[in-house]
Amino acid sequence: MNIPADTNVMDLARFGAALGAGAAAIGAGLGIGRIGASANEGIARQPEAASDIRGGSIILAALIEGVALFAVVITLLIALNEGK
Repeated sequence: MNIPADTNVMDLARFGAALGAGAAAIGAGLGIGRIGASANEGIARQPEAASDIRGGSIILAALIEGVALFAVVITLLIALNEGK
């Protein structure tokens, strides 16, 4: 890939970091939305298992949020790195 001479490599890294942060946020939103939809459907089908389904979905949502936070921190470290 030919990079023009006036393009700074750090600018490309920051652009990639911005794309990564956006993808992490979108992926986390889709994942948590899917968990919520599935939990509601499961509770509607088996109301007696509501507490088990709710507990499992909260744990899964927390794990997804942790992965999304990790991805955003990594992309911020890339974006804020001043070529050191």
